[in-house]
Amino acid sequence: MTKNNCWNNRNVLITGINGFIGGNLAKACYDNGANVVGIIRNLKKQTFLFHEGVADKINLIHGDVTDRELIRSIIAEERIDCVFHLAAQVEVGVARAYPYLTWETNIKGTYAILEAIRESGEAIQAVVIASTDKAYGSYEQDKLPYLEEYPLIPVYPYDVSKACADMIARTYASDLYSLPIIITRFCNIYGPGQLNFSALIPDVVRAALGFGEFIPRGNGLNVRDYIFVDDVVNLYMLFAEQISQNNKLRGEIFNAGTHQPKQVKDIVRKIFEIMNLENEYKQMEGMWENRQTTGEIDFQYMGYEKLNRFFDWKPSVDFDTGLRQTIAWYGNYFKDRL
Repeated sequence: MTKNNCWNNRNVLITGINGFIGGNLAKACYDNGANVVGIIRNLKKQTFLFHEGVADKINLIHGDVTDRELIRSIIAEERIDCVFHLAAQVEVGVARAYPYLTWETNIKGTYAILEAIRESGEAIQAVVIASTDKAYGSYEQDKLPYLEEYPLIPVYPYDVSKACADMIARTYASDLYSLPIIITRFCNIYGPGQLNFSALIPDVVRAALGFGEFIPRGNGLNVRDYIFVDDVVNLYMLFAEQISQNNKLRGEIFNAGTHQPKQVKDIVRKIFEIMNLENEYKQMEGMWENRQTTGEIDFQYMGYEKLNRFFDWKPSVDFDTGLRQTIAWYGNYFKDRL
């Protein structure tokens, strides 16, 4: 990432900082001179944040994102001027099994932090809310890629939780409260540091490296779009920079994907191909048979037309390049654990 002086000495609060994307964002903000504060619910150290040594360079505060009073005190005491709200329960399977837990974190967590920001006054210059493509629900293939103006029609618990959080954010961004909010709806994100092995790419790479067994959770025909984490981090920071300077962006929603949808089974095959394990993959080809995918949307992918129109943005990392960088990172990560 190119050094950006506008972040020098900015006071940044990141929720979900101990997650894959939060850790990468924290590293980028710190590297660009920001003073980074993160809310962390537990000291789980098998994460990108700790593995890369970022945790030692920033201010981590123990607490829960649903604790409005804690957030208010952090904003005041740390003189926060920029908030990235990434905290969420992101596992689809967990959401199906425990919808209440998911709704508490994803919905209450959002209105708690936005209400704390509202009560803090005018110090906050930028708020970036991480929604998701899942908030749209399921559309017919002929209506894809998702467009920002599409209504949200989710059914599954995780998707509903993110759609609710999305709509709450739009209320706070409206003329009623006028918070400087931009809402992001991104496709699946991958890259170095994703240590949630229920996600497809880290699960497959770990198995291909010989540290686990990949067990498909469906028939492999689901269609998804994947964007590299560096592109996502750059976008988050771009949004914060832009809305700090231009209040007309308040309440805008931006989709980000690559507009290059892929079937799940083709992603798995590509990983084995890059790792020169084609024969091993051929031995696994029958694994998709007689498996049904339940509780997930069949077809999802996104473009970036609005982003390109507003900011002349497009993805900078193609899928093959991103996979190679990701595989190399996992190779080093597991080597350190031998």
